[in-house]
Amino acid sequence: MAPDPARWLEPEEMRAWRAFVDAQAAVSAGTEADLMAAHGLSAGEYGVLVHLSESPDDGARMCDLADALHLSPSGLTRRIDAMVRSGLVRREPSPDDRRVMRAVLTPEGRARLERAAPDHVASVRRNFVDRLSPTQLRALADALRAIAPERTGN
Repeated sequence: MAPDPARWLEPEEMRAWRAFVDAQAAVSAGTEADLMAAHGLSAGEYGVLVHLSESPDDGARMCDLADALHLSPSGLTRRIDAMVRSGLVRREPSPDDRRVMRAVLTPEGRARLERAAPDHVASVRRNFVDRLSPTQLRALADALRAIAPERTGN
């Protein structure tokens, strides 16, 4: 059986797709550059710190953290390895299952996050929020939630 022929994007569909890709890249690049310049943190490292800080005990199972951050297990392992070396997180066995490893926020990791958070918020405002009207923000949030449903706790 022959595969279905491609259903090419109409001009307005292509315009929306390219705008989404370009906007995501521009916002990500801007916030990443700001975090790196001011705090020596990549956006990925900042995401780990935020996720762990929002956990009740400042820790998460590695598999759950990988899922939450949309990373492969090996991608998360490389990121956590670097963060362990820099003292931002530590690994420890899960109290529920000693075969499972957890990433846990260290005091230095929390301090670094607390220093970086105000600058990160300012960067998000500068690179994203302040460029849109309140009506545009609501419409964009609604449109993007149709693609990626809201997670619990957000």
